Amino acid sequence: MACLPRQADATETVEIKGVTFATELEETGQAYRLIGHGLFRYMIWTAYAGAYYQADDRPEPAPLSAVPRRLELEYFHAIEADDFAAATRDSVRERLGEPTYRDLLPGLNAFNRAYRRVEPGDRYALTWDGEALSLALNGERLYRGDDPALASALFGIWLGDSPLRDDFRDALLGRR
Repeated sequence: MACLPRQADATETVEIKGVTFATELEETGQAYRLIGHGLFRYMIWTAYAGAYYQADDRPEPAPLSAVPRRLELEYFHAIEADDFAAATRDSVRERLGEPTYRDLLPGLNAFNRAYRRVEPGDRYALTWDGEALSLALNGERLYRGDDPALASALFGIWLGDSPLRDDFRDALLGRR
């Protein structure tokens, strides 16, 4: 179930380090508009480019709410599926604390099993459509679940109060 640009017009995109993101998307009848985009740097490497979208009718960023939202990350380096799962587990545990982490663990484990190895140019999309959470790789859906708390925990890794990087969160939320 690929998310497609609402218009194929080349003026309806933004580019960052050679990666292009549409300014508007539509998936299963839900329209999303771009809130912000940026580069995630890890130590000396530029790891990935990202874009954050929200429901077309929600002009203010609300990444941890029930609003339909989408995060796309395009990678510049190969990463193993197990590395994604370990980083996701550790990030959720660190941000939420042990009791909440334990409550989310069954859903988080199911989500983590969906990860696949990525190569440069591959793109993951994390989407909460207001009812379901999904993970897609290059337009192929790998996971679907219905836990809003898990959705907020996962979006919180990049967009919460204690994100992986403040500068990346701020870029995604259009604060720069």
